[in-house]
This record gives sequence, structure tokens and C-alpha cells, in this order.
Amino acid sequence: MPKSLSLRAGLGSVLFWSVISAAFIGPGSVTACAIAGSKYGLQLLWVLTFATLGTVWLQEAAARITIATGSDLGQVITQTYAGAKGRRIAWALFLAIFLGCAAYQAGNILGAVSGLALLTGFPVPTLTVVVGLVCIVLLWIGSTQSLANFLGLIVFAMGGAFVYVAFGTPVTPIELTKALITPALPDGSLLLINGLIGTTIVPYNLFFGSSIVPGQSLSEMRLGIWVAVVLGGIISVVLLLAGLLIPNDFSYLHMAQVLTDRLGSWAGFLFAFGLFAAGFASSLTAPLAASVTAHSLLGIRKNSVAYRGIWIAVMATGLTFGLLNVTPIPVIVAVQAINGILLPFVTIFLFAAVNNRSLLGDHRNSPAQNLAMGLVVLVTAVLGIWNIWLAIQAG
Repeated sequence: MPKSLSLRAGLGSVLFWSVISAAFIGPGSVTACAIAGSKYGLQLLWVLTFATLGTVWLQEAAARITIATGSDLGQVITQTYAGAKGRRIAWALFLAIFLGCAAYQAGNILGAVSGLALLTGFPVPTLTVVVGLVCIVLLWIGSTQSLANFLGLIVFAMGGAFVYVAFGTPVTPIELTKALITPALPDGSLLLINGLIGTTIVPYNLFFGSSIVPGQSLSEMRLGIWVAVVLGGIISVVLLLAGLLIPNDFSYLHMAQVLTDRLGSWAGFLFAFGLFAAGFASSLTAPLAASVTAHSLLGIRKNSVAYRGIWIAVMATGLTFGLLNVTPIPVIVAVQAINGILLPFVTIFLFAAVNNRSLLGDHRNSPAQNLAMGLVVLVTAVLGIWNIWLAIQAG
């Protein structure tokens, strides 16, 4: 292949896979990362290193399955487990993804509305209804991809503003490097750690990404995922660094004020619009991902009554939380943690599928890939079970 065509293909792959990084840079990332910096300084920076690498390893495995077999992750799982057992597994996985998407949607709607409220000052219930109706119309007519891509660019622009702000934090390169690779578990941080993992390694993205792989080679796919996800991870890191500048209780208003003080009033408006854009783009992705997963695992026909009913149910969950006018930040952190706890259940089946010799042949996991994926499954399982145990003890 000529060098210019190879470069073009690589750039196209990066742009394509940026949908994955844009999906996890939502209100959950903005909130969880900034709170981590505000409350714990650099102590939780290692979680973002782990979560970013985990996203690369898991998304690569899910996409490799599709390239090697021509079937997406859900279809391979259902092919692996036949009969009644296979149906039970498919339904259990779908319900886990559906609950995760519904939880994410609550945070997405709350984040989008919080951004609009900063911009306009309009009542939250009114904004919730408007956001919900626009999302429903766009999902119903299927016109979501171009708008989601545009809003994703706004989110990355907001990330660029945070990069500038992060350079103003009193952190040396040595301190930053050490924090990125040194695990720490400060008191009271476990829920937030699960939240940081759950907002980066998004369970539904494994099915969503596997179902939308274009005709790419393995090398193009790997380049695209590595570059796109690492860029998303860098934005998460600078969001945490920006949180260092908010020594008091974190709020969206405080964050907007920090940007305004550092860069000018335009940056505060960019944050508010970026928060809205992140929430709105994710509000289109999460319901659609639940329906795509149902199509993959359960064979539900696209745009059927059941297919639309699934994304409507996810939308209804988000709208309910918005109309109840709950405080957004605690809910957003909690729903990211819920998805972090659900993550091992999904990754265990991905791990089994990507090691299926009869289906993948030479494309199955290498020992090094099994070690990396096994580490992600083990760490997320331990943290999830630990969080559940603490919740039971507190109850």
C-alpha cells in the first residue's frame, strides 16, 4: 500500500475509534476525575492509567473477535453456549448491560441539563423535558451519528481547555509520573475508584464497538484504538489535574469559575457547553447501545417494536432522575461505580470468547494478552466485591 494511503487509513481508523473515547468522556468522567483531584490530589491518578490500558486491551479483544469471525461479541457468545444455558447467559448479559446503560443515562441526562442550566439559568425540569424530547426524536428517526460526532468534537475542545489549565497546577513531571504508576487506596476512596474505572472501561462499549467494526485490518484497528483511547485517557488525566485547583467541595459552578479565572469568561462558557455536549452525546449513545446489545445477544431485529422499546426504557430512566431534580454529582459518581461493579461480569465472557480456539484460531489471545486481560478482570472483580461488602457492612 502506498505510504499516503496507509497514513490516510491509519488516520481514518483513529477518527473512527474516537467514538469509544468520546463515549467515556461524558459527565461521569468530568465529574469523577475532577472530584478525584479535588478530594485526593494525585493519589487516584494510577486508576486512570489502569482504566485506560484496560479499555485498550478489552476493546481490542472485542474488535478482534469481529474481524476474525465476522460475528460480533454477542453473536460469538451465543454461538459458544448453545441451548437453554446459552439463552440464560445471553439474557443475563443483556440485563447487566441494560441496567448499566440505564444507570449511565441517569448521569447523562443530569450532566447535560446541568450544563444547560449553567448556560441559560432556565429551570431544570423544563430543560430535562426539552433534552429528553430531542433525544427521543433523534433516536426514533435514526439521525444521531453526525450530531454525536459534532458534540464529541466540542467535548474534545473542552478537554483542550483543561489541558491548558492543567499546566497551571503545581505538579512536577516527576510527581505526575510517580502518581500515574503508583497504586494508592486513600480512606473512603473505593466508591470513587470504581467510578473512575466504570466511566472509562464502559461495559456497553465492548458490545457497541464490536458491532460497528468496519472492514479494517488488525493493524489498522489496533492503531485506531490505541491512539483514540489514549487521547481520551489524557483528557481524563487533565480533568483530574484541573480538580486540584478546587480545594473546597467540587461543583460544576466552581469548575466553571476556575476556567474563567484562568482563561477568561469564554472558557467558563466552553465548560458549560462541553458538559452539555458530553451529556447529550452520551444520552444518544447509551440507549442505542442497549438496543444494539439486545440485537447482538438476543437477535432482536433492528428498529422493531422491542428494539425501540429498549432504548425508550433507558431514556425513561434518565428522564425520571432529571424530573425528580436530584442532586446530579452524587448520582453521577454512584452510577459510574455501579458500572464498575458490573464490569467483571461482562469481561469474564469476553475473556472466554477471545480464547475460543475453534472460533478464532490463530486470532485467539496470546499469553501476554491473557495476562493483561486477566489483570483487568481480577482487579475490577476484587474492587467490585469489596465495594459490595462495605455497602453490606454499612447497611
